This record gives sequence, C-alpha cells and structure tokens, in this order.
Amino acid sequence: MEGTGGRSDAELIGLVADGDTGALKELYDRHAAWLHARLVRRCNDAEVVLDVVQDTFVALWKDSRQFRGEGEVAAWLWGIAFRRMVSRLRSRKDLILLPDWETTQPDAARSSSTGPSAEDEVLLGVEYGDLAGALRRLSPEFRAVVQAVVLDGLTTKEAGRLLGVRENTVKTRLHRAKAQLRGALTEPQEGWR
Repeated sequence: MEGTGGRSDAELIGLVADGDTGALKELYDRHAAWLHARLVRRCNDAEVVLDVVQDTFVALWKDSRQFRGEGEVAAWLWGIAFRRMVSRLRSRKDLILLPDWETTQPDAARSSSTGPSAEDEVLLGVEYGDLAGALRRLSPEFRAVVQAVVLDGLTTKEAGRLLGVRENTVKTRLHRAKAQLRGALTEPQEGWR
C-alpha cells in the first residue's frame, strides 16, 4: 500500500525500525481506521477497541524489526490487533466476540478518504458476497468457529478458549460448517440449515 509520499508500507516499517516517528504516524494514518472498523465489529466495548488499536501501534513501534517482509503489512497489523483483542477477551468476562456478519457496516470500511484497502475489499466480499449468504445460514455456533479459525487465524485451541468450548468441539463444528458451506456454494438453489 502506498500513501501520498509514495513509500510502501514495508519501507515505512523499515523506517520505524530505525526510530522514524513520522513513518509510524504515516502507518497509523493508513491503517488505524480500518483496524478500528474491523475490531468494533468484533467487540462490544468501544474503549477496549480504541485501546487495542493503540496497543497495536505501540507494538509496531517496539517490534517493527520482527516484520520479515513476508506478506502484507496490513495482515501483520491485523494479527497483532487480533491477538491483543483475544487477550482482552480472555481477561474480561463482560466483553464478547461479535460473530454475526449481519451487524457489520460496509460504509465504515469505506469512510477513509483514500478508499477501502485491499483487505477491506476482501472482507466486504466475504461479508456481502455469495459466501456471506452461506455463512449467515450457518448456526451461530458454526459461524463463530469459522470466523475465529478461518477468518481470524486462531488455532482450534485458542478458538476454544475464546468461545468457551473444548478444542475437539471447535474441530467438530468447523468440520460440519465446512461441509455445509461446500454444499451451499456448490448448489446455491437448494435451501439448508
């Protein structure tokens, strides 16, 4: 991703590793809005979401040398942010993961003046394309497992802790959800539940 300065995210990460606060600000300006938009769709506490976004950029400042240049910076930042969110959810019982795709707001992802990022475009496709309809028809339990393991990249053990079920239950639900999704996507005219 490039901004008005023409520097890529990877170049900016390198500058942050050398202590350049201007590069950190540029990365924050590029990524904070979409991180916030994604996290707010996942957590019922706006203050926690703001803290997690800030924690993500503090981690970027401290650990920028850990970025190996493999993959997109946005995906790396999302991994940091989501792990921080999971840590918050584990420590507080009053916070919940919001797994329902129907509550998402596509306009929030498009609110930035530079338009949606490539990641937002992919997410919008997942949340509002053919797959979205199939995901919405899954039971809430199956949908939450798919979101945690497939979309957020948690291990089955982490997803189990987050969702309050055993790891084997996560594996079983994921297996059944994938089977239902395959059926729904190969034969979209037939209804199923």
